[in-house]
Amino acid sequence: MSFLAIEWNPSIGIDLGFFTIRWYSLMFVAAFLLGLRLMKKIYIEDKIPVEKLDTIFMYVFISMLIGMRLGDVFFYSWDYYQDHLLEIILPFKEVNGSWKFTGFTGFASHGAAIAIPIAMYFYAKKHLQKPWLFILDRLAIMVALAGFFIRTGNFMNSEIYGKPTGSNFGVIFKAAEETVPRHPTQLYEAFSYLALFFVMWYLYWKTNKKQQIGYLFGLFMVVLWSLRFVIEFLKEPQVQQRGEEWVFSPLNTGQVLSIPLIIIGLWLMFRKKKRKI
Repeated sequence: MSFLAIEWNPSIGIDLGFFTIRWYSLMFVAAFLLGLRLMKKIYIEDKIPVEKLDTIFMYVFISMLIGMRLGDVFFYSWDYYQDHLLEIILPFKEVNGSWKFTGFTGFASHGAAIAIPIAMYFYAKKHLQKPWLFILDRLAIMVALAGFFIRTGNFMNSEIYGKPTGSNFGVIFKAAEETVPRHPTQLYEAFSYLALFFVMWYLYWKTNKKQQIGYLFGLFMVVLWSLRFVIEFLKEPQVQQRGEEWVFSPLNTGQVLSIPLIIIGLWLMFRKKKRKI
């Protein structure tokens, strides 16, 4: 009955015999390498020493990992981690009384949305001597591109997929032992973020929007989190719903967390006093 659906069952990565390079990890590396290359062009355009790229890489990488990890712990999985505090900082899980290496298995983008801007505040103050929003305007372009790679990695992993389409169209995620066509919400997000990247890249190079501090970052916040809000309606819940006590029902956790980020973005875009550089 699902002859029009795509059966998706890729390998977990590139098997080198002694080591397997996982697709998700490969997507992460691709995002950072391409992001650094494009960010170098922006630094040259803004007459910023390219030597400062190594520093921003470390700030972004560390804050992103910490933020995404803590975001999953506190926004999505606190019911579990409140009884397993060591597993927050250790890549092990306790299984039947013994510890098993699993790596860090939970990440949430909303955590990164908080941690990276905080890190950029200190980076801009210490290394650029420029306004905080100056670097956020430029970094947001690269983050939109990174979102494309990360969601592609989620698709390769057959995770964070959507609800059943209720038709013969969709993707059957065989690796997740699914038997019905589902919305490939990872790809919906991935290509939406890629489109956002191209729009912001155009605005930076072809318009004067980069002169309006906070505008590009505000646009990024509004569009990305609005897209996330809408696409969440098609996703399978990532956490158990709280039932009647969930005051925001029928919105899920991801949608609720997106609302304040959208509001911040709108304020940055349309505030009356826009400082120019």
